[in-house]
Amino acid sequence: MSEQIIEGAPAPDAEENRRQVLYWRLLARLFDPEEQAGLESASLAVVEDIGLPSALLDPGASVDSVVQRHPELAAEFDGLMTPGPDEDGGRDRAAEVRRAALVSKVLLNVFATGSGTVTAEQLARWQSDAGWLERALGCRPGELRGGRGGANGAGGGPGVSPTGTGFGGPTPDLSRLIPEIGPELGSLEAGLVKRMHLREVLADPALASQLTPSMSLIEQLLRDKDNLSGVALANAKSLIRRYVDEVAQVLRTQVEKATVGDIDRSVPPKRVFRNLDLDRTIWKNLTNWDPEGKRLYVDRLYYRHTSRRTTPQRLIVVVDQSGSMVDSMVNCTILASIFAGLPKVDVHLIAYDTQALDLTPWAHDPFETLLRTKLGGGTDGTVAMALAQPKIAEPRNTVVVWISDFYEWRTDELFESMAAVHRSGAKFIPVGSVTSSGRGSVNPWFREKFKDLGTPVISGHIKKLVHELKTFLT
Repeated sequence: MSEQIIEGAPAPDAEENRRQVLYWRLLARLFDPEEQAGLESASLAVVEDIGLPSALLDPGASVDSVVQRHPELAAEFDGLMTPGPDEDGGRDRAAEVRRAALVSKVLLNVFATGSGTVTAEQLARWQSDAGWLERALGCRPGELRGGRGGANGAGGGPGVSPTGTGFGGPTPDLSRLIPEIGPELGSLEAGLVKRMHLREVLADPALASQLTPSMSLIEQLLRDKDNLSGVALANAKSLIRRYVDEVAQVLRTQVEKATVGDIDRSVPPKRVFRNLDLDRTIWKNLTNWDPEGKRLYVDRLYYRHTSRRTTPQRLIVVVDQSGSMVDSMVNCTILASIFAGLPKVDVHLIAYDTQALDLTPWAHDPFETLLRTKLGGGTDGTVAMALAQPKIAEPRNTVVVWISDFYEWRTDELFESMAAVHRSGAKFIPVGSVTSSGRGSVNPWFREKFKDLGTPVISGHIKKLVHELKTFLT
């Protein structure tokens, strides 16, 4: 078949034909699986002819299984869709065909999710394949789907370059496409979770152990936790705890980097050996040098200042816990717990939908906090404001972070109360999205009102919120 494809064509066109066969097969499988017999046989001939395993064309084989049988392919998936330009400035058409075969495998495994009931094993396999797609895009596994890929957070990652895929000449900048891919992966994963018989899976420890915690899975667990009991509830809590710990580790690194205050020289340095400033001690005692005995007599020791200047601050975090804000709810609950662990930061946490709940007693423990939330319902921010306003005892010493999409019932009343908080001298920070993907819808009416007030809505990755808070809390 490969000879038929290239017969009578110049070498460059032959490679172009091969690449097109692989991509036509990809499109056929994604959109019209009934009309592809010829493309299957042609693709098999191409793959075998270029020395790749036929398992790449097996829709039932995960990328993991292919790599386990052919470990030499593992490195080829890293940055597969973000190659650099060829050294001579030309096109390596044979390399493009090889990449087409590998890219097709990853895309089909991730985007052709089928229909019907999903097992825990199938979900785990999809999550693994999605991780390979993220690696192909130059991201850490988990970055595009919610979060736990590394301290640098989501987005393009260091591997993303503006060169595109290199297929067929100039291509779109993948660093622009990646913000679109992240939400799509999250949506696919959420769909798979919804197609699972999750309660039955959680009731079986062997099946539950196959689940990998993700934002989509955590959202489903939080929605269904009141209907679980016994082994199923214990397994659900274990998954939530694992996810919280993983995200907390990433966010804690960001906060620690951002919340180091200036040296406080008004505090005398602690006179311990680890703070000894040896260079300064020698310099200040050089007048005591004995040239005959070749000894330096030290009559005073000097120590480094290590105390950091911090000001007691009150941080009030108000989080919309309606169904559209689950990602933000999880992230900000964890973030609040991290700030609660910092010295001289008084953290208060309020969650609301049509009712408000003061979660301050559990603000230090995001796991316990999430177990007390109830996702879903409408939104009425005025009930949350009624809890938040009495906590603003010293406005100049208070920051109020309000996380919501601001699709509210009592818009005018709520905005006026927020403007009053701002005018009182407290720092008011409206946040529209603190998700890993940086995507979120914000009520345009509120967006314009906040802009006019001089407190524009923060929308994007959670690192933006950390950066905004650091100047106030240090």
